[in-house]
Amino acid sequence: MYEEIANEKLLDLSGKTAIVTGGAMGIGLSIVKRLAWAGANVLIADMDEEAAKKGEAELSGQGLKVGSIKTDVSSATDVDNMVETAVKKFGGLDIIVNNAGIYPQISLERMTASDFDKVIAVNLKGVFLCTEAASKKMVDQGRGGKIINVTSVDAIHPSMVGLAHYDASKHGVWGFTKNAALELAEHQIWVNAIAPGGIATPGTNKPAPAGVDMEKIMAAFMQKIPMHRMGNPDEIGKAALFLASDLSSYMTGAQIVVDGGVLLS
Repeated sequence: MYEEIANEKLLDLSGKTAIVTGGAMGIGLSIVKRLAWAGANVLIADMDEEAAKKGEAELSGQGLKVGSIKTDVSSATDVDNMVETAVKKFGGLDIIVNNAGIYPQISLERMTASDFDKVIAVNLKGVFLCTEAASKKMVDQGRGGKIINVTSVDAIHPSMVGLAHYDASKHGVWGFTKNAALELAEHQIWVNAIAPGGIATPGTNKPAPAGVDMEKIMAAFMQKIPMHRMGNPDEIGKAALFLASDLSSYMTGAQIVVDGGVLLS
């Protein structure tokens, strides 16, 4: 039966517990902040333990309920420990944002099988492991949940030379999102995705690999964005808050594109 809920209540995550993988910086940290500001308990899971602890300290200092844990999402042991830590620390699990990802630029000519396997292990297998562990806990709790996978516009349209393994992983995450949404719907667990376009993060400022003219590539990319700017991490954080909240109560198996209009070109 339809129930009218006040606007402020729709975005209230008080009493909910969330995990954000790759949550120590950039898009991940912005998602952590949005969920914590909405009242959720948030566990920052990241390979960079020092950065994760720094994020925890910053937000805990604001009176927010935030924890951190070093996690390799490609390791089933690490992922199981991550979920159990969230449950022990905060009493349950309601939301997981699968944001962790890597994107080393390597041309197909130079790419090795191990290069390909590493990206797939983190970007795709990691989403599977985290979804599997989190959904089992959510099913056991019997109160539903939200699973949010960060894909990319590269899950819809190929990106650039040097990211064949990345594009393959993100197409895979989008397919996995839709299938998991079908399977988990009967448990009131909604599975959706966010597809960011060009977002200005610490990762986008890394030195370019040999033979890659990033200045030229970025100039060409900017020409394709109707908004004529890169996005900022908080613009993905706000989309994650939407999907984590009751504002998205009738959505599962969907992908929100947040790209400044780049796919229009």
